[in-house]
Amino acid sequence: MNQVSKDTILIVGHGSREDSGNQEIREFTEQWRARRPDWRIELCFIEFAPPEMNAALLSAARSSRRVLVVPLILNAAGHVKMEIPEAIEQARLACPQTEILLAPHLTACDPILAILKRRLRKAMNALDMPDPTTTGVVVLGRGSSDRGANGEMAKMARWLLEEGDHELVDLAFTGITWPRLEKVVQRHVLLGMRQVVVLPYYLYTGTLMQRIHRQVENLRLQYPQVRFACSEHFGFEKEIFELMDQRVEDLRAGVPDSRLPCDGCTYRVIAHDLGHGHSHAHTHDHAPAAPHDHGHAHEHDHSHDAHAHAHGHGHEHDHAHDGHAHDDSHAHHDHVHDHAHGHEHPHAKPEDQPA
Repeated sequence: MNQVSKDTILIVGHGSREDSGNQEIREFTEQWRARRPDWRIELCFIEFAPPEMNAALLSAARSSRRVLVVPLILNAAGHVKMEIPEAIEQARLACPQTEILLAPHLTACDPILAILKRRLRKAMNALDMPDPTTTGVVVLGRGSSDRGANGEMAKMARWLLEEGDHELVDLAFTGITWPRLEKVVQRHVLLGMRQVVVLPYYLYTGTLMQRIHRQVENLRLQYPQVRFACSEHFGFEKEIFELMDQRVEDLRAGVPDSRLPCDGCTYRVIAHDLGHGHSHAHTHDHAPAAPHDHGHAHEHDHSHDAHAHAHGHGHEHDHAHDGHAHDDSHAHHDHVHDHAHGHEHPHAKPEDQPA
Protein backbone atom coordinates (compact mmCIF):
# COMPACT_ATOMS: atom_id res chain seq x y z
CA MET A 1 0.00 0.00 0.00
CA ASN A 2 1.58 3.30 -1.11
CA GLN A 3 -0.64 5.63 0.85
CA VAL A 4 -0.18 5.54 4.60
CA SER A 5 -3.54 5.07 6.33
CA LYS A 6 -4.28 6.31 9.82
CA ASP A 7 -5.23 3.11 11.69
CA THR A 8 -4.82 -0.57 11.03
CA ILE A 9 -6.68 -3.00 13.27
CA LEU A 10 -4.71 -6.23 13.41
CA ILE A 11 -6.53 -9.34 14.60
CA VAL A 12 -4.17 -11.90 16.14
CA GLY A 13 -5.44 -15.47 16.07
CA HIS A 14 -3.53 -18.44 17.36
CA GLY A 15 -3.61 -20.60 14.26
CA SER A 16 -4.47 -24.28 13.96
CA ARG A 17 -3.00 -27.36 12.35
CA GLU A 18 -6.55 -28.02 11.18
CA ASP A 19 -7.18 -25.42 8.47
CA SER A 20 -10.94 -25.46 9.09
CA GLY A 21 -10.25 -23.53 12.29
CA ASN A 22 -8.09 -21.00 10.44
CA GLN A 23 -10.78 -20.65 7.80
CA GLU A 24 -13.37 -19.82 10.45
CA ILE A 25 -11.16 -16.98 11.70
CA ARG A 26 -10.79 -15.71 8.15
CA GLU A 27 -14.58 -15.80 7.88
CA PHE A 28 -14.89 -13.96 11.21
CA THR A 29 -12.55 -11.29 9.82
CA GLU A 30 -14.73 -10.87 6.72
CA GLN A 31 -17.87 -10.60 8.82
CA TRP A 32 -16.24 -8.03 11.11
CA ARG A 33 -15.15 -6.00 8.08
CA ALA A 34 -18.75 -6.06 6.83
CA ARG A 35 -19.94 -4.82 10.22
CA ARG A 36 -17.25 -2.10 10.27
CA PRO A 37 -16.70 -1.05 6.64
CA ASP A 38 -14.95 2.17 7.72
CA TRP A 39 -12.23 0.24 9.59
CA ARG A 40 -9.09 -1.21 8.03
CA ILE A 41 -9.02 -4.71 9.55
CA GLU A 42 -6.20 -7.17 8.90
CA LEU A 43 -5.56 -10.68 10.19
CA CYS A 44 -2.49 -12.61 11.28
CA PHE A 45 -1.72 -15.86 13.10
CA ILE A 46 0.83 -16.68 15.77
CA GLU A 47 1.59 -20.06 14.23
CA PHE A 48 0.46 -22.77 11.83
CA ALA A 49 -1.10 -20.41 9.27
CA PRO A 50 -0.22 -17.33 7.20
CA PRO A 51 0.09 -14.42 7.47
CA GLU A 52 2.58 -14.77 10.29
CA MET A 53 2.30 -12.31 13.19
CA ASN A 54 5.74 -10.66 13.08
CA ALA A 55 5.63 -10.03 9.34
CA ALA A 56 2.04 -8.79 9.50
CA LEU A 57 2.89 -6.40 12.33
CA LEU A 58 5.79 -4.93 10.37
CA SER A 59 3.65 -4.55 7.26
CA ALA A 60 0.88 -2.82 9.21
CA ALA A 61 3.35 -0.54 11.01
CA ARG A 62 4.93 0.54 7.72
CA SER A 63 1.59 1.39 6.13
CA SER A 64 -0.21 3.00 9.09
CA ARG A 65 0.22 5.82 11.52
CA ARG A 66 -1.21 3.62 14.26
CA VAL A 67 -1.68 -0.14 14.67
CA LEU A 68 -4.28 -1.49 17.08
CA VAL A 69 -3.43 -5.10 17.93
CA VAL A 70 -6.48 -7.09 19.07
CA PRO A 71 -5.94 -10.72 20.16
CA LEU A 72 -8.79 -13.02 19.20
CA ILE A 73 -7.88 -15.28 22.10
CA LEU A 74 -9.94 -16.35 25.10
CA ASN A 75 -7.35 -16.87 27.84
CA ALA A 76 -4.03 -15.17 28.51
CA ALA A 77 -1.01 -17.43 28.80
CA GLY A 78 2.34 -17.32 27.01
CA HIS A 79 1.04 -16.05 23.68
CA VAL A 80 -0.76 -13.03 25.11
CA LYS A 81 1.62 -12.28 27.96
CA MET A 82 4.90 -12.71 26.12
CA GLU A 83 4.92 -13.50 22.42
CA ILE A 84 2.52 -10.82 21.18
CA PRO A 85 4.20 -8.07 23.27
CA GLU A 86 7.63 -9.21 22.07
CA ALA A 87 6.48 -9.00 18.45
CA ILE A 88 5.10 -5.52 19.12
CA GLU A 89 8.39 -4.46 20.69
CA GLN A 90 10.28 -5.58 17.60
CA ALA A 91 7.86 -3.74 15.30
CA ARG A 92 8.21 -0.56 17.38
CA LEU A 93 11.98 -0.71 17.03
CA ALA A 94 11.69 -1.20 13.27
CA CYS A 95 9.01 1.49 12.82
CA PRO A 96 9.47 4.10 15.56
CA GLN A 97 7.24 6.55 13.69
CA THR A 98 4.19 4.29 14.15
CA GLU A 99 2.17 4.01 17.34
CA ILE A 100 1.37 0.38 18.17
CA LEU A 101 -1.19 -0.37 20.87
CA LEU A 102 -2.17 -3.74 22.33
CA ALA A 103 -5.70 -4.57 23.47
CA PRO A 104 -6.52 -7.19 26.12
CA HIS A 105 -7.55 -10.68 25.10
CA LEU A 106 -11.25 -11.51 25.26
CA THR A 107 -11.00 -12.47 28.97
CA ALA A 108 -13.43 -14.17 31.32
CA CYS A 109 -16.28 -11.69 31.36
CA ASP A 110 -20.07 -11.30 31.30
CA PRO A 111 -20.36 -11.46 27.48
CA ILE A 112 -18.56 -14.83 27.48
CA LEU A 113 -20.79 -15.96 30.35
CA ALA A 114 -23.83 -15.00 28.26
CA ILE A 115 -22.60 -17.33 25.50
CA LEU A 116 -22.12 -20.18 27.98
CA LYS A 117 -25.58 -19.66 29.46
CA ARG A 118 -27.18 -19.63 26.02
CA ARG A 119 -25.34 -22.82 25.03
CA LEU A 120 -26.43 -24.47 28.26
CA ARG A 121 -30.09 -23.57 27.65
CA LYS A 122 -29.88 -25.00 24.13
CA ALA A 123 -28.35 -28.23 25.44
CA MET A 124 -31.05 -28.56 28.09
CA ASN A 125 -33.69 -28.12 25.38
CA ALA A 126 -32.04 -30.91 23.41
CA LEU A 127 -32.32 -33.11 26.51
CA ASP A 128 -36.07 -32.25 26.82
CA MET A 129 -35.51 -29.92 29.78
CA PRO A 130 -34.55 -32.38 32.54
CA ASP A 131 -34.23 -31.41 36.20
CA PRO A 132 -31.09 -29.21 36.48
CA THR A 133 -30.38 -30.68 39.92
CA THR A 134 -29.80 -34.07 38.26
CA THR A 135 -27.95 -32.61 35.26
CA GLY A 136 -24.23 -32.07 35.62
CA VAL A 137 -22.41 -29.39 33.62
CA VAL A 138 -18.78 -29.58 32.51
CA VAL A 139 -17.00 -26.48 31.17
CA LEU A 140 -14.26 -28.00 29.02
CA GLY A 141 -11.21 -25.98 27.99
CA ARG A 142 -7.83 -26.53 26.41
CA GLY A 143 -5.82 -26.25 29.60
CA SER A 144 -2.63 -24.28 30.15
CA SER A 145 0.58 -24.37 32.13
CA ASP A 146 -0.34 -20.81 33.15
CA ARG A 147 -2.45 -20.86 36.32
CA GLY A 148 -3.98 -17.50 35.47
CA ALA A 149 -5.40 -18.85 32.22
CA ASN A 150 -6.86 -21.87 34.02
CA GLY A 151 -8.17 -19.54 36.71
CA GLU A 152 -10.13 -17.52 34.15
CA MET A 153 -11.95 -20.69 33.14
CA ALA A 154 -12.56 -21.61 36.77
CA LYS A 155 -14.16 -18.20 37.26
CA MET A 156 -16.51 -18.79 34.34
CA ALA A 157 -17.55 -22.19 35.72
CA ARG A 158 -18.26 -20.60 39.10
CA TRP A 159 -20.29 -17.78 37.56
CA LEU A 160 -22.29 -20.32 35.58
CA LEU A 161 -23.06 -22.20 38.80
CA GLU A 162 -24.11 -19.07 40.67
CA GLU A 163 -26.42 -17.80 37.94
CA GLY A 164 -28.23 -21.07 37.26
CA ASP A 165 -30.10 -23.92 38.91
CA HIS A 166 -27.51 -26.62 38.33
CA GLU A 167 -26.00 -27.91 41.54
CA LEU A 168 -22.94 -29.40 39.87
CA VAL A 169 -20.86 -27.30 37.45
CA ASP A 170 -17.34 -28.60 37.03
CA LEU A 171 -14.23 -27.70 35.07
CA ALA A 172 -12.23 -30.08 32.86
CA PHE A 173 -9.36 -29.76 30.38
CA THR A 174 -8.42 -31.56 27.18
CA GLY A 175 -4.69 -31.40 27.89
CA ILE A 176 -1.71 -30.05 29.83
CA THR A 177 -3.49 -29.86 33.19
CA TRP A 178 -6.15 -31.71 35.13
CA PRO A 179 -8.84 -32.98 35.56
CA ARG A 180 -9.77 -34.48 32.20
CA LEU A 181 -13.29 -34.93 30.93
CA GLU A 182 -13.48 -38.68 31.64
CA LYS A 183 -12.63 -38.25 35.31
CA VAL A 184 -15.13 -35.44 35.81
CA VAL A 185 -17.93 -37.40 34.12
CA GLN A 186 -17.10 -40.39 36.32
CA ARG A 187 -17.55 -38.18 39.35
CA HIS A 188 -20.87 -36.84 38.06
CA VAL A 189 -22.19 -40.36 37.53
CA LEU A 190 -21.11 -41.41 41.03
CA LEU A 191 -22.96 -38.39 42.41
CA GLY A 192 -26.16 -39.50 40.69
CA MET A 193 -26.34 -37.20 37.68
CA ARG A 194 -28.76 -38.56 35.07
CA GLN A 195 -27.66 -36.12 32.36
CA VAL A 196 -24.34 -34.40 31.61
CA VAL A 197 -23.89 -31.28 29.48
CA VAL A 198 -20.42 -30.63 28.06
CA LEU A 199 -19.71 -26.98 27.19
CA PRO A 200 -16.48 -26.62 25.17
CA TYR A 201 -14.69 -23.37 26.02
CA TYR A 202 -13.25 -22.86 22.54
CA LEU A 203 -13.49 -20.11 19.96
CA TYR A 204 -13.17 -22.12 16.76
CA THR A 205 -13.07 -25.64 15.46
CA GLY A 206 -9.97 -27.75 15.06
CA THR A 207 -8.51 -31.10 15.96
CA LEU A 208 -9.31 -30.69 19.64
CA MET A 209 -12.98 -29.90 19.01
CA GLN A 210 -13.15 -33.02 16.85
CA ARG A 211 -11.54 -34.99 19.67
CA ILE A 212 -14.10 -33.67 22.17
CA HIS A 213 -17.02 -34.92 20.11
CA ARG A 214 -15.37 -38.34 19.81
CA GLN A 215 -14.85 -38.42 23.58
CA VAL A 216 -18.50 -37.63 24.22
CA GLU A 217 -19.54 -40.45 21.87
CA ASN A 218 -17.29 -42.82 23.80
CA LEU A 219 -18.82 -41.64 27.08
CA ARG A 220 -22.29 -42.39 25.73
CA LEU A 221 -21.18 -45.98 25.17
CA GLN A 222 -19.47 -46.17 28.55
CA TYR A 223 -22.49 -44.80 30.46
CA PRO A 224 -25.61 -45.89 28.55
CA GLN A 225 -27.79 -44.92 31.51
CA VAL A 226 -26.70 -41.26 31.26
CA ARG A 227 -27.79 -38.83 28.57
CA PHE A 228 -25.13 -36.50 27.16
CA ALA A 229 -25.33 -33.20 25.29
CA CYS A 230 -22.30 -31.40 23.87
CA SER A 231 -22.40 -27.85 22.54
CA GLU A 232 -20.30 -26.31 19.78
CA HIS A 233 -17.46 -23.79 19.96
CA PHE A 234 -18.27 -20.08 20.33
CA GLY A 235 -17.46 -19.07 16.77
CA PHE A 236 -19.49 -16.17 15.46
CA GLU A 237 -21.63 -15.26 18.47
CA LYS A 238 -22.57 -11.61 18.60
CA GLU A 239 -20.76 -11.15 21.91
CA ILE A 240 -17.41 -11.93 20.28
CA PHE A 241 -17.92 -9.19 17.68
CA GLU A 242 -19.05 -6.78 20.39
CA LEU A 243 -16.01 -7.54 22.55
CA MET A 244 -13.71 -6.92 19.59
CA ASP A 245 -15.53 -3.65 18.87
CA GLN A 246 -15.06 -2.61 22.49
CA ARG A 247 -11.36 -3.42 22.44
CA VAL A 248 -10.84 -1.12 19.46
CA GLU A 249 -12.94 1.70 20.90
CA ASP A 250 -11.11 1.49 24.24
CA LEU A 251 -7.71 1.69 22.54
CA ARG A 252 -8.79 4.70 20.52
CA ALA A 253 -10.19 6.40 23.59
CA GLY A 254 -7.06 5.70 25.61
CA VAL A 255 -8.93 3.66 28.20
CA PRO A 256 -6.30 2.07 30.47
CA ASP A 257 -6.43 -1.65 31.09
CA SER A 258 -4.80 -3.19 34.15
CA ARG A 259 -4.94 -6.80 33.00
CA LEU A 260 -1.66 -6.63 31.09
CA PRO A 261 0.18 -3.43 32.13
CA CYS A 262 2.75 -2.07 29.71
CA ASP A 263 2.00 -4.60 26.97
CA GLY A 264 2.64 -7.45 29.36
CA CYS A 265 6.12 -6.20 30.25
CA THR A 266 5.85 -7.52 33.82
CA TYR A 267 5.58 -11.07 32.54
CA ARG A 268 8.34 -10.63 29.97
CA VAL A 269 10.78 -9.16 32.51
CA ILE A 270 10.23 -12.14 34.82
CA ALA A 271 10.57 -14.58 31.95
CA HIS A 272 13.80 -13.06 30.69
CA ASP A 273 15.23 -12.90 34.22
CA LEU A 274 14.57 -16.61 34.54
CA GLY A 275 16.04 -17.36 31.13
CA HIS A 276 12.71 -17.97 29.41
CA GLY A 277 13.58 -17.09 25.85
CA HIS A 278 11.27 -17.85 22.96
CA SER A 279 11.67 -18.43 19.28
CA HIS A 280 9.00 -16.97 17.03
CA ALA A 281 9.69 -19.62 14.43
CA HIS A 282 7.30 -21.87 16.41
CA THR A 283 8.60 -25.21 15.32
CA HIS A 284 8.34 -26.23 19.00
CA ASP A 285 11.29 -28.56 18.60
CA HIS A 286 13.17 -26.76 21.36
CA ALA A 287 16.77 -27.87 21.71
CA PRO A 288 18.06 -28.01 25.29
CA ALA A 289 19.58 -24.72 26.29
CA ALA A 290 23.26 -24.50 27.11
CA PRO A 291 23.97 -25.53 30.70
CA HIS A 292 24.49 -22.69 33.11
CA ASP A 293 26.61 -22.56 36.19
CA HIS A 294 25.17 -21.17 39.39
CA GLY A 295 26.99 -20.45 42.61
CA HIS A 296 25.39 -23.18 44.70
CA ALA A 297 24.61 -26.80 44.12
CA HIS A 298 21.19 -28.16 44.88
CA GLU A 299 18.70 -30.79 43.96
CA HIS A 300 15.11 -29.86 43.37
CA ASP A 301 12.00 -30.71 41.46
CA HIS A 302 10.73 -27.79 39.37
CA SER A 303 7.11 -27.59 38.30
CA HIS A 304 6.95 -24.56 36.01
CA ASP A 305 3.31 -23.59 35.89
CA ALA A 306 3.73 -19.85 35.69
CA HIS A 307 5.79 -19.77 32.50
CA ALA A 308 5.71 -21.82 29.35
CA HIS A 309 9.18 -21.33 27.95
CA ALA A 310 12.61 -22.86 28.35
CA HIS A 311 14.41 -22.38 31.69
CA GLY A 312 17.76 -23.45 30.45
CA HIS A 313 17.03 -27.17 30.96
CA GLY A 314 16.15 -29.91 28.54
CA HIS A 315 12.44 -30.67 28.70
CA GLU A 316 9.54 -32.01 26.77
CA HIS A 317 6.57 -29.88 25.72
CA ASP A 318 3.05 -31.29 25.83
CA HIS A 319 2.14 -29.13 22.83
CA ALA A 320 -1.04 -30.41 21.28
CA HIS A 321 -1.40 -26.93 19.80
CA ASP A 322 -4.63 -26.43 18.06
CA GLY A 323 -5.08 -22.82 17.40
CA HIS A 324 -8.37 -21.78 18.78
CA ALA A 325 -9.08 -25.03 20.32
CA HIS A 326 -6.01 -24.38 22.41
CA ASP A 327 -6.56 -20.62 22.95
CA ASP A 328 -3.18 -19.51 23.99
CA SER A 329 -1.85 -22.40 26.08
CA HIS A 330 1.68 -23.61 26.30
CA ALA A 331 2.89 -26.94 27.43
CA HIS A 332 3.25 -27.87 31.05
CA HIS A 333 6.73 -29.09 31.75
CA ASP A 334 7.89 -30.69 34.96
CA HIS A 335 11.53 -31.56 35.22
CA VAL A 336 13.84 -32.83 37.90
CA HIS A 337 17.40 -31.67 37.70
CA ASP A 338 20.60 -31.65 39.68
CA HIS A 339 22.93 -28.87 38.67
CA ALA A 340 25.49 -26.44 39.94
CA HIS A 341 24.63 -22.75 39.91
CA GLY A 342 27.18 -20.12 38.89
CA HIS A 343 25.51 -16.72 38.96
CA GLU A 344 24.97 -14.76 42.14
CA HIS A 345 21.50 -13.25 41.76
CA PRO A 346 18.93 -14.69 44.20
CA HIS A 347 16.15 -16.93 42.93
CA ALA A 348 12.71 -15.45 43.39
CA LYS A 349 10.33 -17.76 45.16
CA PRO A 350 7.13 -18.59 43.29
CA GLU A 351 5.11 -16.76 45.90
CA ASP A 352 7.23 -13.65 45.36
CA GLN A 353 6.50 -13.50 41.63
CA PRO A 354 3.45 -11.76 40.20
CA ALA A 355 0.93 -14.06 38.58
